[in-house]
Amino acid sequence: MSRLDEVGRRFGLSAHGIAALRAVLELQAEDPTASTTVRDPEAAADRHVADSLVALEIPAVGAARRIVDIGSGAGWPGLALAAALPSARVALVESAVRHCRYLDRAVAASGLTTVDVVHARVEEWEAGFNANDLVTARALAALPVVVEYAAPLLAEGGHLVAWKGEIDADEAKDGVAAAEAVGLATVEVRDVDPYPHAGCRTLHVFRKLAPTPPRFPRRPGMAVKRPLEAGSGRSAR
Repeated sequence: MSRLDEVGRRFGLSAHGIAALRAVLELQAEDPTASTTVRDPEAAADRHVADSLVALEIPAVGAARRIVDIGSGAGWPGLALAAALPSARVALVESAVRHCRYLDRAVAASGLTTVDVVHARVEEWEAGFNANDLVTARALAALPVVVEYAAPLLAEGGHLVAWKGEIDADEAKDGVAAAEAVGLATVEVRDVDPYPHAGCRTLHVFRKLAPTPPRFPRRPGMAVKRPLEAGSGRSAR
């Protein structure tokens, strides 16, 4: 049994879902444009697939029907969640055209018909505003930046799940402050164990409780250039 089969069994994937992800891992191993340094399919079954699917431990993830993976890069966790949740529509939002071209190939190889590749900056993707149950972000940016990106895309009651390793107290505090500024609230910070010897892995979960103020999203690049911070006493511009 391959490592992918073991991961698929652990997280309850169908045979079709496992086959879809096997095709992606095989493409990723051969395609030099894939945005990852982990190309061996056995290693990637842990580092990418299991690390993505561990989010299914959160009830809101399994219940989501409209999912947006922002800064999708090589397509994780979006592709894994699409394989696990065949009733969900998944958008892979990526600003780099070369990554979008790879994602198009990955989606075609997988045969997953519920996945859309969106070439856009998240701040400018108006078609996604206020429309999604779940936003995911893995290895994308500091927590306050991710929170600011996600909020306009979520319907009220929707959730953000951000994959993180160990973060310092300032980033955690700024993430909470950013959430409050954009209409989100912290639900939990969940320690997860996606695969053996994974090290520190956490999922930061937020829920949208109120409309995002009309000043968001800010202009492209502003969330990174002037991130929302705790105790700054200023309004984002």
